[in-house]
Amino acid sequence: MKRRQFLCSVAAVGSISLIGAARAAGESMIVYKDPNCGCCEAWANAMASAGFAVTVKHDDDLAAIKAKYQIPEELQGCHTAVSGPYFFEGHVPLEAVETVMSKRPDITGLAVPGMPAGSLGMGNDPQAPYDVYSLSKDRKAEVFMTVRPS
Repeated sequence: MKRRQFLCSVAAVGSISLIGAARAAGESMIVYKDPNCGCCEAWANAMASAGFAVTVKHDDDLAAIKAKYQIPEELQGCHTAVSGPYFFEGHVPLEAVETVMSKRPDITGLAVPGMPAGSLGMGNDPQAPYDVYSLSKDRKAEVFMTVRPS
């Protein structure tokens, strides 16, 4: 009996690391991006690799998409993704996306303004520190996560 309990415990602990990917599995995500932007494509591919069912929509009028989701100009990035009730603006880290999708906070979305060097989709060598902002339903932004490469 002790062996069976041990094996069940090992299986349970091992499965904890898969929870984020399992929650992403089956979640649909639309990524609106410029047809010529490779970094946006890399970000979308990372979301697909994490288990999201990603549809990429090439759009020449991203300003209209950002206006539709009421993303303030100072928080805008180079692409806009939508999954469930949330938007993910710019190069939002996978960890932040998974946190929002699993915890379902009362926000409209997350944003990484600009194109920080080393952020998801912007290369493998983090160079610049940046913040991930959440946007409340009353349009107030606050820091959701900080990224500080060493």
